[in-house]
Amino acid sequence: MSAFPCIARVIALCGFIAGCSARAADNFDWPQWRGPNRDGVSAETNLNFTWPREGPRRAWVAKVGLGWSGMSVVGNRLYTMGNAADLDAVLCLDANTGRQLWEFNYICATADPNGYHGPRCTPTVDGRLVYTVSRNGDLACVNAETGALVWSHQLVNEFGARIPKWGFAGSPLVEGGLLLVETGARGRSMMAFDKLTGRPVWANGVDTAAYSSPVGFGSESNRFVALFSASGLTVRAARDGRIAGTFPWRTTFDVNAATPVVVGDKLFLSSGYGTGCAMVQVSTNGALKPLWTGKQMRNHVNSCVVFNDHLYGFDDNQNAQFRCISTVNGNIRWTTPALGKGSIILAGDKMILYTERGRLVVVEAAPDTYREIASAQLVGGRDTWVPPALSHGRLYVRSAENLLCFDLSTREPTPAKKGK
Repeated sequence: MSAFPCIARVIALCGFIAGCSARAADNFDWPQWRGPNRDGVSAETNLNFTWPREGPRRAWVAKVGLGWSGMSVVGNRLYTMGNAADLDAVLCLDANTGRQLWEFNYICATADPNGYHGPRCTPTVDGRLVYTVSRNGDLACVNAETGALVWSHQLVNEFGARIPKWGFAGSPLVEGGLLLVETGARGRSMMAFDKLTGRPVWANGVDTAAYSSPVGFGSESNRFVALFSASGLTVRAARDGRIAGTFPWRTTFDVNAATPVVVGDKLFLSSGYGTGCAMVQVSTNGALKPLWTGKQMRNHVNSCVVFNDHLYGFDDNQNAQFRCISTVNGNIRWTTPALGKGSIILAGDKMILYTERGRLVVVEAAPDTYREIASAQLVGGRDTWVPPALSHGRLYVRSAENLLCFDLSTREPTPAKKGK
């Protein structure tokens, strides 16, 4: 294992704060990209959606640097990434207050040739370890309590990874004792590392990397991993990387960005630029068979959520509408007026939408009609494509450089203590 050549520093501001130590994730944690199961679904249901006009109570705001990284929350710790002054930062904040606990830095240019500055990966938290990938292929494993580097790889220099046009965007996936990462390298376009040591375990594939994240599915004894690369969907056995099935799916500019959605024993794919969507049956040995395809749903950036045999998501048509389609045949059930692009998470039977213009919208997950429950303008700006994270009654969203926390819990806020 080679050392990270571009590591700059680790700032441990509050390495062992009481009550904030790393621990195993519970059902209300949000430990990785798209939540506990990478499906955009939260187990929380007791949430407050009755707000004043200005929206839910803002608990805190913190500057985290430029970037497109999402938020992961385990217990009282929040992890994200940002960039400033040609340094990427993996950040750990106190989830209650927004106070920075530690910061892990490495050299990475702030300016991006395509204008999308900063990291894209959402940190993956697994016990006492946090895994991240930079847009240039810097893979790091750091200590969740202190931010100290545990192991690292430079995927381009060490393994011949090919950086896609808009940089690496996928978030690493933990499957058992392995960490799975898309590299786009010829002959090893997907790699598995020992999650504790960083030792390479298996590698295969020739696909060019796209911008999606891998997702695991199947039983404990028969686990598979789905990866939506530039050329389409590949299903591998998680344990040894055996390629079990492929489904070609090309999109303009190779922008397959939405993470595949697991729908029982099926996988739903969707991409923008007029491409469309597909429902694919997965056999017990991982072989793939298309059930239906169409242009009913064209997810450009973020994935759909599934609830009661229906998919809900942002369709990248001319007006970027939000819509509901059937998982059975893809039939459109309803379509809203234009909301623009955005992201979505599901909590119970409520959908929490965060639009590219920083608007928060809560909608019932119902196939008969679009019913809006609440909405508020949280931030200004544009291209706020980072999905929100929901953990222990708090909703976390990003703007260009800031991370904001809003209280959706039904409990009364603790009054501030008066000074003597």
